[in-house]
This record gives sequence, C-alpha cells and structure tokens, in this order.
Amino acid sequence: MANSSDFNAELLLSHKYPETIFTYTERDAVIYALGVGACGRSAVDVDELKLVYHENGQQFVKVLPTFSALFSLKLMPTGALELPGLEYDPRLLLHGQQYIEIYKPLPSNGYIRNEVSLAGFHDKGKAAIAEIETRSYEKESGELLCMNRMTAFLRGAGGFSKSSQPFSYSNYPKNQVPAVKIPKTQPFKVFEDSTQPSQALLYRLSGDYNPLHSDPMVAKVAGFSRPILHGLCTLGFAVRAIIKCICRGDPDMVKSISGRFLLHVYPGETLITEMWLDSTRVIYQVKVKERNRTVLSGFVDLNRLASSL
Repeated sequence: MANSSDFNAELLLSHKYPETIFTYTERDAVIYALGVGACGRSAVDVDELKLVYHENGQQFVKVLPTFSALFSLKLMPTGALELPGLEYDPRLLLHGQQYIEIYKPLPSNGYIRNEVSLAGFHDKGKAAIAEIETRSYEKESGELLCMNRMTAFLRGAGGFSKSSQPFSYSNYPKNQVPAVKIPKTQPFKVFEDSTQPSQALLYRLSGDYNPLHSDPMVAKVAGFSRPILHGLCTLGFAVRAIIKCICRGDPDMVKSISGRFLLHVYPGETLITEMWLDSTRVIYQVKVKERNRTVLSGFVDLNRLASSL
C-alpha cells in the first residue's frame, strides 16, 4: 500500500503530457487485424478478407475501430505509465477498462496527432486507478478522428490519501460510460473463436511491448503461470465478432466501444462472445470456454443497424 507522504496530488494534476505523433501504413492495419484474429478461421472469410486484402478491387483495406487504441502506445512503451507524484510498481499494472469513441472511419494509413490528458485518478485502498484520455486528430486536416480513454489498475498503489476521504479526481461526465448489466435472456448472437498459443506474440507486433505478455518471469512476478494475452487483443476479438455477426462485416457502423477487463486470458484459449441487441447498442460479454469464466464485458454503440437484421 502506498504511503501518503509519497503522493503529490498537485504534481500529478498539473502534469502536462506531451503531444505524440502516431503514423501507420496499410501494412500496420493488416498486421493488427491478423493480431486480433481476422481470417483466423478461414483465409477467405467473406466478412473479414476486406480487413487484410484488396478484395474485389477495393482501393484500401478496411480498418477495425479498435485499431485506434494503438494511437496512445507511446505513453507506455514498456508497460509503464508516467504518473508524476505517485510511486508504483509498473509490473503490477493491469488494464482495467477501455472506452473508445469513433468520429469518422479510420483511414487505411494515417499521420495522427494525439492530445493526451489525465481524465481521472482515484484511491481505491489496495489499488489506485488512473484514467488517461487520448484525443486523436488527422495531422493534415486537423479533423478529430477518435477518442480513447484507458483505465489502468495499479495494484498496491492505493491508500495514499492524506485525509479520511479517499482521493478522487475526474474531468468527464459521470454518465458518459454507463454501467452495463448483462441480460438474463438468451443472447441474440453467439460467436466462438480460438486464440493461438502465439497470439500475444503476434499482437505484440502492433507495438504493445509490455513484457507481461511475452516474458515468463515477468508474468510470474505479476502472479500468472505464464504470459497472458493483451486485454486490448481480447477486446479486438470481441468487437470483431460483433462486426461480423451484427454489422455484417462493416466496421464503419461502430460509433463507440466500452470494455471492462474482468479476468486474464491465456493465449491458446477459446473465446465465446455473447451479444444482446438493445436498439443500436450491442451489449456483450466474453467467456473463456476452457475455464468457463467471464473475462470481458461491455457495449458497442452502432451508427445504424444492418438492413438484414
């Protein structure tokens, strides 16, 4: 548990994160799509080939909306998060939640300017929660493409509050990301997909080099029997399943994404994504088949529904 004398709220809240630039090519978008399982079951998948190949003469590949979560990777090149004013062990950092808003379809290649800020910081006793918001703009046009808010769970870093009231800071509307209740009814759609034993190593090629996902010794220190899958990779699998089953393969239908990471996934495990349709919102949860445990839940808001639904 952190010592209150080691926490400097003024230093933390006044910290200005530098703007970052993220450039990518169509090749990067394709590697990402493969990293989250696109065409993993069939190399000629009718809904997913467009993510990795110029099918039927299309000029550019389609880009998955979750690819935007990579735009802020420079904030954590080795898995650590810069939080001046707080001492914490970066090996004990876990990804808690991810919220994404998509304002226009992601281009197949881009030169992206990111504005980064601390969106929230909370003392939860045994842990601290940090929320980092990244707003991403096309460098040339200046248009806002998307917003990502990453929530990090810092184990062992809580208990630093200097008063009886736990420290809590937030600069976004409380109702922006409503809590999701999983329906008791049968899912509208269910999609089963297998991750590969090398899935984390493949996903790592997209730039998330946290050794928790590749180094057995680091994973052991963090309390896992072996390296675990990136939470954002699991989210990519889930959103890709929704695009396939609900959006008929059209990633441009996605408006916003919310995911709460509940439990780790080991590469090689089977993911079952259950989906419920509530108007233009898809409520979902992902289970690991081998352990029958829920590992991820959330919602995806759509711009519209596919006409064939």
